[in-house]
Amino acid sequence: MKAIRVVAYQTMCSYRKPTSFILKESFPLPPYSSVIGMIHSACGFDQYHDMYLGIQGSHNSSVSEIYTKYEFGSYTKYEEGRHNVKLKGKEDDLGMMRGLGNIELLVDVNLVLYIVPQEEALIDTICRGLVNPKNYLALGRWEDLIRIDEVKKVELTTCCTQEPLLMPYDAYVPKGIEREFGEKEFSGSMYRLNKKYCINEATNTRKWTEQIEAKYVLKGSSIRKGKTVLLDQIQDRMIPVFLA
Repeated sequence: MKAIRVVAYQTMCSYRKPTSFILKESFPLPPYSSVIGMIHSACGFDQYHDMYLGIQGSHNSSVSEIYTKYEFGSYTKYEEGRHNVKLKGKEDDLGMMRGLGNIELLVDVNLVLYIVPQEEALIDTICRGLVNPKNYLALGRWEDLIRIDEVKKVELTTCCTQEPLLMPYDAYVPKGIEREFGEKEFSGSMYRLNKKYCINEATNTRKWTEQIEAKYVLKGSSIRKGKTVLLDQIQDRMIPVFLA
């Protein structure tokens, strides 16, 4: 199977969990939708292209940081004493609240991403886009810049493990694949991660049409002998790849 391997680094970043509000918590690795969005932005795609992704990596620690947050409704009329920011509307002044919030940031993030576009002809286009992006590359928030250290076309092979194989990175393992290996090998937190969305043109809102249930499996987890797994090789290390 032909794929693109991307090795990247981020100093500090946040992949916000949609359900976190008081403290904006971060997923331990970027969700599929964020990586797909970065690829589309890098290549300047003006329509959606389906692709499979394998997401792995690690981070050294996490910190909590203060940020400026804004809360407002589209049609909230300004009220003195209730709102601390006044916005000019078409008819009435609109009210907004500006304050402080806390966000979780991951520190020293190393990523190994595998990209398999459904249209194989797009492999060269995506490689060129990631090396010479149309827009500056960020993953997570707009300000979470990403440094691309390697973009390489690779061949993934399906193999049966001849001996126990340790995972060299933390990884998302999709639910269907995770069941094949069993709970003992792959204990970890299960997440429902957004992947694909469509735009409701009438309301100009985003609706998620595909979500992936995946287990966050830690580095050092063991794949037993005799298990069939998709593999890539980086120097002398065999890397199991879990696509979704």
